[in-house]
Amino acid sequence: MKKLYFVLVLFVGGIFCSCLENNQRGTDIRQETDALNETEKDDVHKVSQDVTVPPKKREGFKDDYENQNRVIWQKPEMVVEMLGDLTGKTVADIGAGTGHFALRLAKKADKVIAVDIDKKFTEYIDSVKVFELPDRYQERLTTRLSTENNPNLQPAEVDIAVIVNTYMYVGNRVEWLKKIIAGLKPGGEIIIIDFKKKRTPVGPPSLYRVPLYEAEEEMSRAGLVNIETNDAVLDYQYIIIGQKK
Repeated sequence: MKKLYFVLVLFVGGIFCSCLENNQRGTDIRQETDALNETEKDDVHKVSQDVTVPPKKREGFKDDYENQNRVIWQKPEMVVEMLGDLTGKTVADIGAGTGHFALRLAKKADKVIAVDIDKKFTEYIDSVKVFELPDRYQERLTTRLSTENNPNLQPAEVDIAVIVNTYMYVGNRVEWLKKIIAGLKPGGEIIIIDFKKKRTPVGPPSLYRVPLYEAEEEMSRAGLVNIETNDAVLDYQYIIIGQKK
């Protein structure tokens, strides 16, 4: 009987010690996990506060909003060259997005205003220009928030307004164009680049696209003159240029 009692005591004691050991191990694991979580939080905080994160850290953002082959089918370098000599000129890139054109224009024009209604795009351009532009060009490029109905240009502020992949998303387009025209200097130009009203491998559904003839008519109604179109140089898009009287 005593032997049985002794065995039971040892058995229960072993279970108790095992429980204590497991509890201690669990406590240690939780402490280690908490410590790792705190370290991760600190790292995340540091990254979010560090404006010098290299562009590679932002590639995912750009990929979310920009077709990877855009440089091929939209030919941005050629389009910028079509604008002529931009020395001494101020250009507004309205609907600038990730700065696909604004960053290129900053190497040609004296001043570029990247306008967008979404703060995340203006903040992105402000941060990425530090890495993608040489020092001498960075100060040429500024950003500006606009609203859905107002491009937020000052009177007679710019020589050229470039509107790329944006025109179809505007509500009252004629009135919107008039506000841009007010921001043009005399003789200034508006350049619209948008998707043709036909089936293409890239771009939004055809339903949302503005036909070339309709965009031309709206530019005329807004008061632009000397309207010229080119729907041959780009496979999927047309280019329209109109001038302020």
